[in-house]
Amino acid sequence: MTDQPQPDPDRRVRGPVRIVGAGLLGASIGLGLRQRGVEVILDDVSPATLALAVDYGAGRRPAAGDTPELIVVAVPPDVTARVVERELADHPDAIVTDVASVKSAPLEALRAAGADVSRYIGSHPMAGRERSGPTAARADLFIGRPWVIAGHDGIVFRRAAVVEDLALDLGATVIPMEPEPHDRAVAVMSHVPQLVSTLMASRLQDAPEAALELAGGGVRDVTRVAASDPGLWVQIIGANAAHIRPVLADLRDELTRVIDALADPDAAGAPRTIAETMASGNRGVERLPGKHGTTKRFAQVVVLVDDRPGQIAALLATIGEIGINLEDLRLEHSPGGPIGIVEVSVVPEQEQRLVDELEGRGWRIAAAWA
Repeated sequence: MTDQPQPDPDRRVRGPVRIVGAGLLGASIGLGLRQRGVEVILDDVSPATLALAVDYGAGRRPAAGDTPELIVVAVPPDVTARVVERELADHPDAIVTDVASVKSAPLEALRAAGADVSRYIGSHPMAGRERSGPTAARADLFIGRPWVIAGHDGIVFRRAAVVEDLALDLGATVIPMEPEPHDRAVAVMSHVPQLVSTLMASRLQDAPEAALELAGGGVRDVTRVAASDPGLWVQIIGANAAHIRPVLADLRDELTRVIDALADPDAAGAPRTIAETMASGNRGVERLPGKHGTTKRFAQVVVLVDDRPGQIAALLATIGEIGINLEDLRLEHSPGGPIGIVEVSVVPEQEQRLVDELEGRGWRIAAAWA
């Protein structure tokens, strides 16, 4: 393990912080804290996972006499409550949090077991990657991401503050939310989208090769998270089934209406059903917060670039020279062709200027729309 970085004088967490579970989230938390000079103690039931996380610099192994200020439990949902209960018992002076994606079940299990929940508060960073394990960990994984602090009436704010400090030190945005509303929210915002993505991706298993060559941004966007770990998601979905099922039932009913309309798309009412379905999707996506939490919509400009090194960097440099701020960027390749497709998002009032400036400098514009 590399030497401990010098403490950041602006950091909120003093440490030491003990992290139980050295996978993607645990190791990423460790890397982020160590960048700020916080002492991190790692533990994991898997010796190989622990060794990897230590080698990557996410923290050190446990030692006799460790007295952590804060314990972060980053283990699978089916063992979260059990591990939290053990950590509370083994470290009577520490605050314990967990980062599982469901918050009601661990709290209920701990209360049923008679654990000291006055030192426990659940939390949930809304961050992750399709890859898992310590090799996928990143110190910047949580920057700009929501981090829910799931308060309850058994813990006082003064004790819970260190968990908020953890999230802020890692660059996250703290969102206070009680466990039950949190679980309802993630059913809509995370768990059902995962299932929908997975179900759509499963349609590709038997798709003809010729069809797969037509894959563009639409199917790639919808299926991106379908590469997630099945074993972990079985636990997540099972733990939040009571909130996921009603959302899926509503989705099924709407899908049935669309299917019925498509039986005879020219029949009276069928076009309206399709139009209203599309319009409701428009209204929904308009509610999603954008940059800095705003709901402002952006214009998209699609630029064609040669598929060779340096082209993306040159395009970004050109946009910088023009003096237009990018709000988002997406890259894909043209199947079977030496062309890269770059979709950049800008504020609508800058769209035409960007198109004119890029075309004037020799860039090829494929499309632009607000």
